[in-house]
Amino acid sequence: MRGLRIAGWILLGLVVLSSLAADILAPAPYAKQFREAPNAAPSRIHPLGTDALGRDRLSRTLYGTRVSLVLAPAAALVSTFLAAVIGALAGYLGGTWKRAAMAGTDLFLSLPWLFLLITVRSMLPLNVSPFTSVLLTFLILGVLGWAASARVLCAGASAIRESDIVLQARATGMHGWRLLAVHVVPNLKPVLYAQFWISVPVFILSEANLGILGLGVAEPLPSWGSLLRELESFTGFSTEPWKLVPLILLIMVVTGFQMLLSREEVSL
Repeated sequence: MRGLRIAGWILLGLVVLSSLAADILAPAPYAKQFREAPNAAPSRIHPLGTDALGRDRLSRTLYGTRVSLVLAPAAALVSTFLAAVIGALAGYLGGTWKRAAMAGTDLFLSLPWLFLLITVRSMLPLNVSPFTSVLLTFLILGVLGWAASARVLCAGASAIRESDIVLQARATGMHGWRLLAVHVVPNLKPVLYAQFWISVPVFILSEANLGILGLGVAEPLPSWGSLLRELESFTGFSTEPWKLVPLILLIMVVTGFQMLLSREEVSL
């Protein structure tokens, strides 16, 4: 299992380093159009060719990878924080608070995640600046993605509340928020850590789905979702395999996260 985890880190490291070095590796700015060479095949100037607007595909892939790899962890951080506030507090307080929080969680979990995501995003303005679209996508993913983690954290907090260490702390006179901060939250850190890393690949795929439907990051800023839109009408897998590079990168990153998560599950 250790070899699997190392392979996962190497896989993710290569992709992340490539995206961070986009300013160095990219042949041209991601929005620059080479109008004389639309849909060009790979060449020395354009290693992955150009798209329908004449923009360099390698540049857009590198910058799009950077956007997606920043967006997904940021959204996972927001969702994990909301899950901790709602789920951990519900598990610690118990009673009416727990029943109310879990009722809201069950409502969120009963709704199809992807349909809810698409519905909420489509109700918001679509003709916005690239920065605004990134912010909207990041907030929607984070705000709507907390429910599953909240249920796990609620169960963990409930178990810790009944543990011997907390009962002993109560016997010494420790109560309320101090008990929560000193004994409950520190013991929930492994669960919070696991839920964060589980959420990241989920949000990567969710952003890709939004982008394919035209509801994600706005042009001309690229992301994996917007890059994959090119495959909607793509049939020449054997004649134009370079168009599959964004999809291959997406598969590599999700596979890398799964390698890391399989190691974490064994550890837990």
